[in-house]
This record gives sequence, C-alpha cells and structure tokens, in this order.
Amino acid sequence: MSLYVALQMDPIEHVSIDADSTFRIGLEAEARGHRLFQYTVEQLRYDEGRVIARGRPVSLRRKQGDHVTFGDWAEVEVGDFDVVWLRQDPPFDMGYVTSTHLLDRVHPGTLVVNDPFWVRNCPEKLMVLDFPDLTPPTMIARDPAAFKAFRARHGEIIVKPLYGNGGAGVFHLRPGDPNLSALLETFAGINREPMIAQKYLPAVVKGDKRIILVDGDPVGAINRVPQKGEARSNMHVGGRAEKIGLTEREREICGRLRLVLREKGLIFAGIDVIDGWLTEINVTSPTGIQELERFDGINAAEALWQAIERRVAEKG
Repeated sequence: MSLYVALQMDPIEHVSIDADSTFRIGLEAEARGHRLFQYTVEQLRYDEGRVIARGRPVSLRRKQGDHVTFGDWAEVEVGDFDVVWLRQDPPFDMGYVTSTHLLDRVHPGTLVVNDPFWVRNCPEKLMVLDFPDLTPPTMIARDPAAFKAFRARHGEIIVKPLYGNGGAGVFHLRPGDPNLSALLETFAGINREPMIAQKYLPAVVKGDKRIILVDGDPVGAINRVPQKGEARSNMHVGGRAEKIGLTEREREICGRLRLVLREKGLIFAGIDVIDGWLTEINVTSPTGIQELERFDGINAAEALWQAIERRVAEKG
C-alpha cells in the first residue's frame, strides 16, 4: 500500500532530527513506500469550495544539516491526499482551531491524524476533566479569589495557561507566596482565557512520565526529570529524558482511556502522569517517540503507520 501523505507542520527544515516526532513519522512513511508533501498551516486555505495547501514534496534522511530535499512548490487539493498529519505545534489558539475546521471538510474521506473535530474539542488540559478520579485536584477559573481559596485548600499549587504548551508560563506557588495576585493580573492582561490550577505533586522532582499511546494502546514511556530547582520537566525547558517502564496504576489509566481515544480517532496520544496521577492528555502534537526508540528500541512510528494503514484499508 502506497499512500500520498501530507505533513501539516512547522517548517521541516528547522526541526531537530534527533528529537522531532514528525520527522521520525516522515522517515517511517518513506521506508514504507509512502510519498510525502509538507506545508505549514499558514499555507492552508479554503478557496471557493476547495481546501488547498501550498507546499512542496519532500524526501527525508537522518543526516545532520542535510535532512530534507524539497521538490517544486505546488498547490494540492487536500482531499487528494490519502493521509494528512495535523502536527503543527501549539499554542492552541484560534489559528489552530481554524485549521481544524478546514481539515474537517476533507476528513474522513482523507484520513486526518488526529481527527480534527476531536483535536479541537479535546484540548490537553481539558480532556482530563472527564477522569476526575485519575487526576490531582484541579480547578479552571479566572477569579483571583477562587485561586486563593484553591491554594488555601491544597497548599502548594501549580498554575499554568489553559492552552499553553512546552512548559511555558507554568508556575509553582507555595503557601503565602505573595506573587499569586500579580501573576493572575499579568495573565489577565495578556488574554481573556481562564487559567488552570492543580495541586502540586512533590514527586515531580523524580520525573513526569510521558506515556505514548497508539490507537489507544500504550507502546512505552519515557521519564522526564526536571533540572534541580525547576518545577517543569518539559524537555523544551531542559528536562532530562530517562528510560522507564509502566506501573500497574499507569496501565489502569491507559485502560480507562483506550476506548475513548479510539472512538474519537485520536490515533497518536501522549499522556502525562506524575506519581500515578494523570495531568494531561496530549493530542495536538504529542512528542517523545524518538527518545522512546533510543531507550527501549520501540518503534512507535511503525506502530502509528500500521494503525493508519489499517484504517485506510478498512475505509477502502
């Protein structure tokens, strides 16, 4: 089976070939005989009844400084692709949301991974609200008095933007920290979105586990350990990836998510678990598959393509 595959992503010429998950997905696609076409979300448009992407065919190789060869610029109707990967990085803003509306117009005739309707309706920090028994105490609000009451109940808390990513804007606040009001005022001045607060989990110093799920099934995990004196474990801000396995509690969490992810067409998901507590379900542009492959030899990209090829074959 040879598929015509589009990568809707940030500029591929700038990615880290040893860390970027979309690059590894593209390499695996070519190894399986699929053709690749890459464009950025800015080059996606709706034009008189057609959804069109302006981009270029690409060929990839794992060669530092020479990892991509581009073909000629072309405009392609997105419905002509067999598969489109929705892989631009957040923030999850209205530009991101608009791209999902445009891709809705070709899916499922063209298989979009992940399903754009459910990407739009399952933001990372909101989808966990469906599983309150699996998550630490959580609050979403704008009212400063509500945050002060939440901190009074739980002591140390984490406050972060509801639609942020990569550890940006994450704050660890202790009881009596005088910066809470100023922090909330700063965010209120930037946008009108609520913030999310969660009870601080001290075990985060030992790591925040990223578990990779393919079509609802866990394929492996990496542990992301924060730098000393840092509350954030995201690799974007210096977190260190470590080899690690899954606990029974984590397998229980994955089991609870399995059917939900499958039914929503969320083929590639990355969940974050700290000390047995589910904190995020990442479905926009999850990462971590290259680290998993280096640590455990698990080829998550192969598993992703096997799941996609099954769906395409079933669709006929």
